[in-house]
Amino acid sequence: MASPFFADFGLMWYLQELKKKEFMRFKELFKQETSQLGLRQIPWAEVKRASREELASLLLEHYEEQQAWDVTFRVFQRMDRQDLCERATRESTGHSKMYQAHVREKFCSILVKEAIPAIHKSYDENIIQDELQYVESLFTPKTPGKVVHTVLLRGKQGSGKTHLLTKLMLAWSRGHLYLDRFFYIFYFCCQELKHLPVTSLAELISSTWPDASAPVSQILAHPEKILFLVDGLEQLGCDLSEPESELCQGWGEARPPRLLLSSLLKRKMVPECCLLITVTMEFGLELEARLADPEVRMLMGFGNRDIQECLYRVFQDLQQATEAFCIIQQNAQILELCRLPVPCWLVSTVLKLEMDRGADMAHACSRSTPLYASFLFHLFTPRMPEGPSWQGQAQLHSLCSLAVQGMWANCMVFGEQDLRRNGIADSDLPALLELRILLRCRGPEPRYKFLHSSIQEFCAALFYLLKSPGHHPHPAVAGTQDLLLTFLDKSRTHWVFLGCFLFGLLHERERQRLDTFFGFQLSNEVKQQLYQCLKVLGQTKDLHKKVHLLALFYCLFEMQDEAFVRQAMALLQELTFPISSRTDLEVSAHCLKHCSNLRQLSLSMKLVLTRGEKGQGSESDSDLLHWYQVCSVLTTNGHLHTLRVKDSTLSEPAFAVLFNQLSQPNCILENLLMTNVNFHCESWRLFEVLMHNPNLKHLNLSNTRLGHEDVKWLRDMLNHPTCHVNKLVLVNCKLKADECRVFASILMDNRKIRLAFCSLSNWCWDYLAEVLLTNRTLKVLDLSLNIMRDEGLNVLCEALRFPSCSLEVLCLMQCSITEEGCRDLAAALTTNGNLRNLQLSGNLLKDTGVKLLCGALAQPSCHMEYLGLEDCGLTGACCGDLATVLTSSRTLILLNLIDNRLGHHGVVLLCEGLRHPDCNLHLLGLRRTMFRPETQALLLDEEERNPNLIITDDW
Repeated sequence: MASPFFADFGLMWYLQELKKKEFMRFKELFKQETSQLGLRQIPWAEVKRASREELASLLLEHYEEQQAWDVTFRVFQRMDRQDLCERATRESTGHSKMYQAHVREKFCSILVKEAIPAIHKSYDENIIQDELQYVESLFTPKTPGKVVHTVLLRGKQGSGKTHLLTKLMLAWSRGHLYLDRFFYIFYFCCQELKHLPVTSLAELISSTWPDASAPVSQILAHPEKILFLVDGLEQLGCDLSEPESELCQGWGEARPPRLLLSSLLKRKMVPECCLLITVTMEFGLELEARLADPEVRMLMGFGNRDIQECLYRVFQDLQQATEAFCIIQQNAQILELCRLPVPCWLVSTVLKLEMDRGADMAHACSRSTPLYASFLFHLFTPRMPEGPSWQGQAQLHSLCSLAVQGMWANCMVFGEQDLRRNGIADSDLPALLELRILLRCRGPEPRYKFLHSSIQEFCAALFYLLKSPGHHPHPAVAGTQDLLLTFLDKSRTHWVFLGCFLFGLLHERERQRLDTFFGFQLSNEVKQQLYQCLKVLGQTKDLHKKVHLLALFYCLFEMQDEAFVRQAMALLQELTFPISSRTDLEVSAHCLKHCSNLRQLSLSMKLVLTRGEKGQGSESDSDLLHWYQVCSVLTTNGHLHTLRVKDSTLSEPAFAVLFNQLSQPNCILENLLMTNVNFHCESWRLFEVLMHNPNLKHLNLSNTRLGHEDVKWLRDMLNHPTCHVNKLVLVNCKLKADECRVFASILMDNRKIRLAFCSLSNWCWDYLAEVLLTNRTLKVLDLSLNIMRDEGLNVLCEALRFPSCSLEVLCLMQCSITEEGCRDLAAALTTNGNLRNLQLSGNLLKDTGVKLLCGALAQPSCHMEYLGLEDCGLTGACCGDLATVLTSSRTLILLNLIDNRLGHHGVVLLCEGLRHPDCNLHLLGLRRTMFRPETQALLLDEEERNPNLIITDDW
């Protein structure tokens, strides 16, 4: 519906503002615009001879009033007569407010009818005050004075992002917020957009407009008053990496949806508009850096108050709702599920059904799989004693087929052809829409989606027990083992529940319910197929880099089959995973207590066991029990030799549990790595483990702040006769001078020491030099990332010159050493025949420093095997000296020269040394991309000539 301001004479008045030449150009552009918009053509002869008044009459005669104004605005913009557009809008302000109120009213009626699924009273169009305040705050900047144009709303999949946008539009359409800021709000669902080959911004606006014809020109005349809601941007893979040349600048240009939205987000089109973009957590991290000054917000889902409100709306009885909430609180997994709006309503509905029929709500609320099964079986079971009908069975079977197609094709929106392909007839559709298991999407084409992605995932999992995937009509649908591998793959993030539901449906009770509902025994092969897949995973190298092990734990927990869990966990020898919530802790404990062949365990745990932390609740007895079950692997696994706890915070009771297990006689742990761990207890309790466990050989306390008393305790424990630790790593431990003096006595009997990035001061080098002279067993010393400078190196080199120094490996990377320090180092290399590995990368040694080193390296008394000179400010001027070392040294087998600008001539000199018959080098570090093509070809020829030589930048 057009604004009342745009009366018949209004169009003529604005045409009269055009000069003669402008009016002729208006006619020519008008012909082009009507053709591009697909409007019915007015005979050109009539247009050409028409006066201003006659042309206005022709427009209103052939087109609807708003269409006539729309095309006129477009022509004005192409003529650079934006003043006419603005004037028309300005002069119609009073009418516009009435018009905008009318538009909001139309939007509101459509939202209530279509966008808000009336699945239950708990999910209606009501907007509570907390929601209104949160939505209002989205465009309130955190930094005072900042004007927010882009809001990036990140949240887990299913956390209610779409629900929130719908509530935002509803609040705006009812006049509750943003009235002065936004005249128009448009919602773009990326799930639906990805099915369009091409579209334009004008078409998208028109498709969401409540009337038949959208006044696009009028809408875009004030772009600063427009808010675009872009929902689920990750569905389009829109990462803003497209070249500028592919983007569009005009709102009438048609592009693939991905490019169209990139043009909006990169401000190439309608730059003055505001944007509210919703994305998943993972995708949001990548997108944030590429947006122009976004305001980033997190959507955490329902809080406890929201869950209670949802329960009350379903139960309509405060006492019953309170009882249901108490049951939910007792199950951390179900409580976490209820943080998502639609699953919360689903859980509430199932609990109400169980209470009405006198069943045990706690039993129904034990895991997520029985909840979803109860929900679906209730939908498809008529209220008759004979049970489900064949029609209900067939409809659910078809829904499962549709769901699994969507999961494999990465599709959450389906056309009518998809429905028919999977057995959903046109006659079935009204019933499925009535049940609200399927929802119709907005738009001109009939498209449908599941009520929630978790329901689609449950149906997809159920498909594998109903039918062989090889019989599915869609070729993308793969088998059971592929499903598990894909679900556990770290790169696949949009599968949230699928694997867990598949394992959960294998529980004996769920199998019986399925057999009863469908009237026949379902497939027994799935469990064996899953086990065979796990056997393959157990043999995979670096499994934790490819597989989300915590997701596997959730699957096994959902299954609740101890025999199968024991078999599965026996296949795994190395485990690396994070524990980020109490639910993670519970499922990890459930699986780890069944381990029997574990060799290495690495975990991190923050904000879970943190009693006494501000803003964090104390851990419960059940949390400590689960933590005990995790730690019990130290005493129940006869092969576990390495434990790494990193980036973690442990309360005193939690540490006591860990300490108790580490101190048991049957704990055979050899390597204990506690990196960046915050203990809420006295440090001596940790160091006492060294005295109680004689098996420990390697202790790593990197990134742990050690005070003076801590170092004294560590020294005493390391010097205890029952302590057998011979390798100590303290990277980034910020040791002060007094602590280093105490620490020097610790080093006396250790073979390997790493003090990298420990903020060592000048006073420390004297103590370390004393260690080099007195410790006959110290073989490895890493002092990287400490500001040593040439003065500190001079002190160490004095000790290195003595024959009694037995050091073999010295790492001095990024220690602020210059070419002057190389003089002392060269003198030490000529007298110390023990040093085999010297790492100097990241120091500005320059060509003059390396020339000094080469003089020592070429001496027969020097037995250097590994030399690291990466990023040392070298040029081709030192390559002749390096080539001499290659031909004279009988021991050098590895040389790292990565990130030095050696040039073509320098590489030629090196190759001459490499070709010498006395050269024994096996590994040369060079970054090929730094050289021109002829130099790269030279390096390739050298590798082909010498099969024992590898040239690489992968160091």
